[in-house]
Amino acid sequence: MMRILLFLATNLAVLIIASITLKLLGVDRFTGQNYNSLLIFCAVFGFAGSLVSLFISKWMAKMSTGTEIISQPRTRHEQWLLQTVEELSREAGIRMPEVGIFPAYEANAFATGWNRNDALVAVSQGLLERFSPDEVRAVLAHEIGHVANGDMVTLALIQGVVNTFVMFFARIFGNFIDKAILKNEEGQGIGYFVATLFAELVLGILASIIVMWFSRQREFRADAAGAQLAGQGAMIGALQRLQAEQEVPVHMPDSLTAFGINAAKKASFAGLFMSHPPLEVRIEALRQLR
Repeated sequence: MMRILLFLATNLAVLIIASITLKLLGVDRFTGQNYNSLLIFCAVFGFAGSLVSLFISKWMAKMSTGTEIISQPRTRHEQWLLQTVEELSREAGIRMPEVGIFPAYEANAFATGWNRNDALVAVSQGLLERFSPDEVRAVLAHEIGHVANGDMVTLALIQGVVNTFVMFFARIFGNFIDKAILKNEEGQGIGYFVATLFAELVLGILASIIVMWFSRQREFRADAAGAQLAGQGAMIGALQRLQAEQEVPVHMPDSLTAFGINAAKKASFAGLFMSHPPLEVRIEALRQLR
């Protein structure tokens, strides 16, 4: 898993760094037992990580994958790629995104960007070399579906919400440990600090399950959008081709897996932390479309 894991890690790092910084600056103490103020306080810092990740997503994607943007097509394949993305974007009602190719043997693709009219769609070199034009078009349609559905923004907002409540409940827990258990009546002590950080780590992991569940639902919607744009048969064929190549390890950076089309298989328990449903489940869902 790629984009989602780095996305979550970035947010968790922001929460921890914010907690340490705010504690050292003495800002935390002003939230006290005023839960309305505490909630607002947590929302400001809770949304910071997700929004930062959203606004730098294109830059992060280009840097982490080595994606080369096609500004002037140099080959017939690049020309076809630009024309196909332009056609699909027009049909989906969005502005033409940037189009790029990243050097990877495995078949994969991703879409990212801070809004549906300022996005990036990229495909791997391996996908272009081994997939048929209809299969590549279906993969591109899936990624355009992500963009048209506003998945990047929605994911950032959901992450911001869970960040907020992770910080909120972690501080309530820290205050409880400090006051009720350690009997510290002189203000927020080391017990509050340690308990809050511990609670943020635990709650952050649990909150990621919620984000991953939403990510899996997005894949079904993007598959449906891809079927509408490229044809149900073509979309099923592309997923079946990905399924045939499932044994090829996926090495795209963690920051991009959530918006990629392919993800590695995981064990059953780890399925709670998967950004993508199993390919066979996605294929069956497409067959049920009417």
